Amino acid sequence: MKKVAVTVAVLALGLAACQPKAEENAANETAVENAAEYDVNAATNEATASAENALNAAGNAVENAGNAVENLGDAAENAASNAQ
Repeated sequence: MKKVAVTVAVLALGLAACQPKAEENAANETAVENAAEYDVNAATNEATASAENALNAAGNAVENAGNAVENLGDAAENAASNAQ
């Protein structure tokens, strides 16, 4: 009977040693969540920066078009003035 009890105790300790610790699981889960949050934040920041760049480019294009129209007006004015 002692032999059986000792064997059972040894097997129980062996199984307990093989089980991952709750603290390790919690730490791993936290690390995964942190990594996911980091990735989401990075993607959000990248999307925001891309949107800002696109808006700036559009603003620059509108400004350039306005300048081109103004220059054409000045050129037409100068041509009319020179033609007189």
